[in-house]
Amino acid sequence: MAFVQFSKVSLAFGDRDILKDVSLHLAAGSRACLAGANGSGKSTLMKVIAGELSADSGDRAMQRGTRVSYLPQSGIVHRGKSLRDEAETVFAPMRALLAEAEKIGGLLESAQSDGGSVAALVEEHHRLQEQVEHSGYYHREALIGSVLTGLGFASGDMDRDTGEFSGGWQMRIALAKVLLEQPDILLLDEPTNYLDIEARTWLENWLKKFPGGCLLVSHDRYFLDVTVNEVYEVFQGNLKRYAGNYSAYEKIRQQELAGLMKRYAEQQEEIVKTEALIRRFRYKASKAAFAQELIKRLEKMERVEIPESLKKIHITFPPPPHSPRVALTINGLGKSYGDRNVLSGLDLSIDSGERLVVVGPNGAGKTSLLRIISGSDHHFEGTVQFGQGISAGYFSQDAAEAMTGSEQVLEFMEAEAPMALIPKVRDMLGAFLFRGDDVYKPVSVLSGGEKSRLALLRMLLKPMNLLILDEPTNHLDLNSKDILLDTLAQFKGTIIFVSHDRAFMEALSTKTLELSPGSGIQCPARAKLFYGNYGYYLEKINGDTTNDNPITDNTMIAANTRTFAAEHRMQGKQRQAEIRRLERQEAEVLSAIEKLETEKSCREAELSSPAVYANGEKAKIVKQKLDECSAALAAKTGEWETLAAQLESLRADS
Repeated sequence: MAFVQFSKVSLAFGDRDILKDVSLHLAAGSRACLAGANGSGKSTLMKVIAGELSADSGDRAMQRGTRVSYLPQSGIVHRGKSLRDEAETVFAPMRALLAEAEKIGGLLESAQSDGGSVAALVEEHHRLQEQVEHSGYYHREALIGSVLTGLGFASGDMDRDTGEFSGGWQMRIALAKVLLEQPDILLLDEPTNYLDIEARTWLENWLKKFPGGCLLVSHDRYFLDVTVNEVYEVFQGNLKRYAGNYSAYEKIRQQELAGLMKRYAEQQEEIVKTEALIRRFRYKASKAAFAQELIKRLEKMERVEIPESLKKIHITFPPPPHSPRVALTINGLGKSYGDRNVLSGLDLSIDSGERLVVVGPNGAGKTSLLRIISGSDHHFEGTVQFGQGISAGYFSQDAAEAMTGSEQVLEFMEAEAPMALIPKVRDMLGAFLFRGDDVYKPVSVLSGGEKSRLALLRMLLKPMNLLILDEPTNHLDLNSKDILLDTLAQFKGTIIFVSHDRAFMEALSTKTLELSPGSGIQCPARAKLFYGNYGYYLEKINGDTTNDNPITDNTMIAANTRTFAAEHRMQGKQRQAEIRRLERQEAEVLSAIEKLETEKSCREAELSSPAVYANGEKAKIVKQKLDECSAALAAKTGEWETLAAQLESLRADS
């Protein structure tokens, strides 16, 4: 059985240990992923396994004939061939094998039938033919068409020069070639970075049927959950295996982290106490030896460190301005590119506070709709009207192009941030993967992905009540996605977004708008609104194929929106009634606190009176009453804090 195995592999860059005595085994049927913080060494380990990077020490064993294919994160560019011809290059080695088999066939024709070499030639000829057959060479046209179509290429793309495709599509071509190689071991570093939801789903299904072994690096939690059954975490140069999918790994790791945090806190407390003792005794001659012993103990102490990948950073952004009841109204919206119709007669009303995810296949008009709503595209039919007081922010993948300047990242963001947030800018940059010296890079030298992250953070720093987000999770790792999701979940305004990350879509969305492109005058573009998150939408489309009339769909959108608006108003009245009730309760509690404060002051004054503290019995009674008063005051203060938090939450929602 084909396999690749590493034992006690180590690699260092300068004085930094990237890998320390790492062991890993991959074989046919393996379904594994690498986890760890950005910069922990995942891509480096991939390159070592692929044979592109040599380790400093350790053993590498591979079954003879095992074929390993590796897809890096980025940097692959194709040009000079059509898409079809570029895909055909995968089978060039097979043509060389066929030529060799043909040469052996000629030798067989001239060989003596009873010679001992004939059997060896026949065996080698058979082996070569079998290898070619196994590669799919004789069915390559169908294989190429299937893989390229699955990854989102259209039939009209087959004869296009590969140099015409953008960077994201270049990586799709590279992924297609790696899959067509059908290796024994497949190494994929961020294969979903440039894939939409349909292409990701196709890749998930392809990997499930793939007979070889695969090792993945990905920041898509759902993709990992459905494709892997073991996780290797790279942390501080070490590699640890966890059985199960990515979610199972996270649960176990969280338990480990809780214990680690406890040990970390205990150690920090011990360090503080030891340092205090050292400061106290190091300059006293009689205690100098003891102080030196404490210093040695600190130096020898094995410090507990917290994995960067599992640190939870909580960041807050400016509260949005007050929102009207209806954030956005769209009437009769239409958009076409030449003869291609992507939006037709769309009617939609979005109430404040909703989180609408827009879904549909490539070319359905998702980005077009977001550009129209944001005001970036003025060439459309129909009307788009914001509610009074709506302040919108728009993030798109093109935002990176506008990021220029010689300022350092930290300076750039501090200049953009409101005064109250300037002390928190460093933490916010860390949450968006700008850590350590990265904050001192000039903006002009940042990569496209880094500029994209910076543009997203810059937008979130501004007080707005409508966010329009086109692929906000691109170029974020899993920890940063969780931070962004937590931030957006706390956002009190309205969100309209497009994403290809299924876990993110399900967690954030409250409604789903499905767009279907048109195919001519007789079949215009359609839209359907689903009153549930992305998971609900998937359940409905997998079990419900009714209501396909586009006119009915758009009419239902308007009718259902009016019903939702009425329910929303009723909820608002109930919320205001609850606020008034809590305000009355708060006033009563504050009055009680004021009385208790007065009583406490009186008891303290009484206790300090000579007539009382000189009399032990009287002092004991007054002290008991003072303690009772303090306890009651603490209880009432806690009650008020709970009421205040409830009121703050309700007022923010109203």
